Amino acid sequence: MFDGRGLAWARPADADFQMSECRSLNKAAQVNITRMRLLIVEDDPDFGPALSDALRAKGHQPSWARSTAQAQAMLHGEVFDVLLLDLGLPDEDGFAYLSRLRQAGYSEPVIILTARDAVEDRVQGLDAGADDYLIKPFSIDELTARLRAVQRRRQGRRQALLVHGALVLDPASMRVSQDGQPVELSRREFALLQALLARSGQVLSRAELEETLYGWGQDVESNAIEVHIHHLRRKLGTELIRTVRGVGYLIERPA
Repeated sequence: MFDGRGLAWARPADADFQMSECRSLNKAAQVNITRMRLLIVEDDPDFGPALSDALRAKGHQPSWARSTAQAQAMLHGEVFDVLLLDLGLPDEDGFAYLSRLRQAGYSEPVIILTARDAVEDRVQGLDAGADDYLIKPFSIDELTARLRAVQRRRQGRRQALLVHGALVLDPASMRVSQDGQPVELSRREFALLQALLARSGQVLSRAELEETLYGWGQDVESNAIEVHIHHLRRKLGTELIRTVRGVGYLIERPA
């Protein structure tokens, strides 16, 4: 169900889940922080796709697995930034699967999404290696806030702001300022700048940036990244983003 603030879910007996509501999110809320690859491990045939649609509308790249076996196959083939794990899965208890992952050396963040609200379950989940524990029903805005927090902890940042000299980017409010003055950016310009700032000092290839801005399977104009880079340089100065010919683009670490 959507209440204007985001997604909340419960499993009523007459589960009449309106999938169309997932596509009617407020347009202003369709952009989030740096796009993350998310693996949703959830067996519910309504909730899984609905959550995928809602997270995609927030700017992320979700994939959906209905079982731990399917999740394991996907983890072997792809890299995900965060795993969103239900507990009541058909082939293995979520706690056992999480413990098995951690024992095998899986280090990416895991957020448990479950209707089990007992304190003992929350303690067990965190002790098994979960980075966070969110009880259904929940708001999609709360989930994305927790994703931001997990990402900040993973990157070792104490604050959400990305600062590069006089340039400040605030992922939460989607605002950019330079020398104290606001800078108006399009949605994709913001996402591109954020990706480069979050990994300052590293060269990002055009393919990596296309994946960040557009996701998989979308048709992208051959010069789309170059156009966005041109606009950013026009708004922020030509010295900020450096082209590494034949490789990609980078923003140098601030001195």
